[in-house]
Amino acid sequence: MRDVDNDLKLRRARADITQKELADAVEVSRQTINAIERGRYDPSLALAFALADFFDCAVEDVFDPDTE
Repeated sequence: MRDVDNDLKLRRARADITQKELADAVEVSRQTINAIERGRYDPSLALAFALADFFDCAVEDVFDPDTE
């Protein structure tokens, strides 16, 4: 199984929102957002799409599978 890198923390900082605010917007816990940002949890496909939709971009713009 491959790890998936993401730039969620950077996008969240650019949007000037907290982990809690993002979590509330996509209906997950703040801990889930924290775990995704730290690379400890890969989101479900539905959550990945919700996050991309929140930032008005493609899933591939937020999440980048490690191809090594």
